[in-house]
Amino acid sequence: MKYTLWIMQAMIFAIEEINKDEALLPNLTLGYRILDNCLNLQMSLRAALKHIGGLEDSASDYSCQGLPPVVAIIGDPVSSHSVAISRVLGLFGIPLVSYSASCSCLSNKQEYPSFFRTIPSDIFQVKVMVEIIKHFGWTWVGAVGSDDDYGRYALLSFNEEVNKFGCIAFSRTFTANEREKMLQIIHTLKQSTAKVIVLFMLKSEATLFLNEIVSQNITGKQWIGSDSLSGFPGFAKNENFKFFGGTIGINAKRGLIPGFENHLLQIQPSMDGNNNLLAQFWETMFGCTFTENNTTYLSSKVCTGKEDILNTKTAYSDVSELRTTYNAYKAVYTLAYALHNLIFCESGKGPFENNACADIKKFQPWQLLHYLKTVSFVTKSGDRVAFDKNGDVLPMYDILNWQRADDGSVITKVVGVFDGSSTIGNELVPESVCSRSCPPGTRKATRKGEPICCFDCLPCADGEISSQVDSIQCLTCSSEFWSNYGRNECVPRETEFLSFEEAMGITLTTTALLGAFISVAVFAIFLFFRNTPVVKANNSELSFLLLLSLTLCFLCSLCFIGKPTDVTCMLRHVMFGISFVLCISCILVKTIVVIMAFKATLPGNNIMKWFGVSKQRSTVLLFTLLQSLICLIWLITAPPAPSKNTKYQNLKMILECDVGSVVGFACLLGYIGFLACLCFLLAFLARNLPDTFNEAKFITFSMLIFCAVWITFIPAYISSPGKYTVAVEVFAILASSFGLLVAIFAPKCYIILFKPEKNAKKALYDNLTGFHEKV
Repeated sequence: MKYTLWIMQAMIFAIEEINKDEALLPNLTLGYRILDNCLNLQMSLRAALKHIGGLEDSASDYSCQGLPPVVAIIGDPVSSHSVAISRVLGLFGIPLVSYSASCSCLSNKQEYPSFFRTIPSDIFQVKVMVEIIKHFGWTWVGAVGSDDDYGRYALLSFNEEVNKFGCIAFSRTFTANEREKMLQIIHTLKQSTAKVIVLFMLKSEATLFLNEIVSQNITGKQWIGSDSLSGFPGFAKNENFKFFGGTIGINAKRGLIPGFENHLLQIQPSMDGNNNLLAQFWETMFGCTFTENNTTYLSSKVCTGKEDILNTKTAYSDVSELRTTYNAYKAVYTLAYALHNLIFCESGKGPFENNACADIKKFQPWQLLHYLKTVSFVTKSGDRVAFDKNGDVLPMYDILNWQRADDGSVITKVVGVFDGSSTIGNELVPESVCSRSCPPGTRKATRKGEPICCFDCLPCADGEISSQVDSIQCLTCSSEFWSNYGRNECVPRETEFLSFEEAMGITLTTTALLGAFISVAVFAIFLFFRNTPVVKANNSELSFLLLLSLTLCFLCSLCFIGKPTDVTCMLRHVMFGISFVLCISCILVKTIVVIMAFKATLPGNNIMKWFGVSKQRSTVLLFTLLQSLICLIWLITAPPAPSKNTKYQNLKMILECDVGSVVGFACLLGYIGFLACLCFLLAFLARNLPDTFNEAKFITFSMLIFCAVWITFIPAYISSPGKYTVAVEVFAILASSFGLLVAIFAPKCYIILFKPEKNAKKALYDNLTGFHEKV
């Protein structure tokens, strides 16, 4: 139960870990459904059919359209089950990644095209065993295996290898239900002169077989166990140590899963009828019974679910011997890296028809299968994972020895390791080391209180790499580079800026050009009708200057789009500041003129002679020169310049313009804001003037829009990351410019083009006379 729970929790832990990794599967969340096969072939097949059909019943209803219910399955741990399941899944091209099925028969890609595994094939295990036997000079050995795909194929390969240099004393198989056959095998073993016995059997057969060995008091044998047996040293418990002490075992490489122990200690039991494994485990660990559960551990003590698992020392919390569990963890990451390669397929260079890439929203399992074949990555423990042409993972084994610990218990001691990542097909020679060399992408970290040859391999942190074996430190990448997924090479960061080619840039550019075109069109209308009362009454000279400044406001936004350079960074802020001050100055002077023009119509008032046309021009020029002076001082002291921002995203470098002097930028914006507020105040006070003169209410509305846009701009500008900061600034420029253009000139254009009867001296006179009567 402990190992089943470990494997289930390792899968869940891996999926949660992947979903939190924004770099591995960005904008994608993995889901899962775990079904228990109860170590039964029929249940395994039924579970597989449930997955591929997305049904609660066992009948499959696989659809050839759209995204399937699942795109891959992890399992089955039993080789014979995987054989049956893989035959079905292969028809649909659905990948099956097993973490424990090691039968060499599954390497046949003609029969099992969609099968992969994160446990090495028995072919490699057999070769390692044979090299151990050759090392000790043993040439007369016996072999016993379970009568299933796992045992039969393993014995077949073992016999072929041993016969090349020695002889097989006997080779037999049996099942857990064949006691008579098992007794015959043990009789043959007792009579044989072979002292070395190799076992390829599952735990169920091994339990019966080894108990009978003890019962018949058979000693003096050197046992060599396969991966399914060597991880259970409990067979050699104290009273049986004379029978099995010193057993040599071959097992999948032990791995570390950082954070997994804390994950295990945080689980809580659930009374979900579809998931009672945690409840059963909880009852077994604490010797109690949940009142809601009548089918599990029987005890008078009632489980509360609040028992202290943190301070309960059991084998459950000991994660120092993760082998099958580690393979299950790697199986999840294998699918994640395959999905990663599918997502980041370069357009036009894809592996499918017409160099197409798969669409992550509607890809098919056979497309994921293609990427599984080429998966290669390094785990957080520094182990490389990749498949050969048969879907077999690179072989990595620990060579174990059953030894007695100081406290009298029996433990598995790692006495050698084998890493076949670079020696597939070569002669396999085990090595005896305390720690294997650290591959590129990791660094050596010595273990406190242990010899210098004992160390751990720690993955380099993000932004750091190591390109050599056994590096003692990781090197930090320069600011324009970042570490790749293997942490063994610095790769250039992807640059990001608001470009003219992307959709957002095209939209903003089109809007800016449209605004400039409308401004020019209004300018042309006013020029054509320059002698009409509406144009004259609204100070035609200032209107033309205002339209020119609005055109510049629209065009200056184009300087914010594209790759930042020294010229564009300075030009964008200077054009922005001067064009907007020119625009606001014109509106301010127009507002003053409207007020003075009204005062001048009253008897005895000759105020207009103090603010004639020349003084109006001078006022606009003065306000604009002040802004130009601010910009000049800013550019001389600390001009804006291109900068590379790496604060927001690790893999991207944002190209932007640094304002240089925050004070200069604040003065520029503050001056525009001051003029806008002054203009708004004067226009608001003059809003009740007669309609013919009254631009004031339109100016009030336009300045209200202007101020609202720029007040909203401040928090949006601060909170927007990367290129969106620039987009917000451009949007504010365009929105405020359109607000001024529409609010001030749309009513006039409407009268000029569609109500010409109001664009006459009589209408002007009648309107003004009516206002005087009111006064």
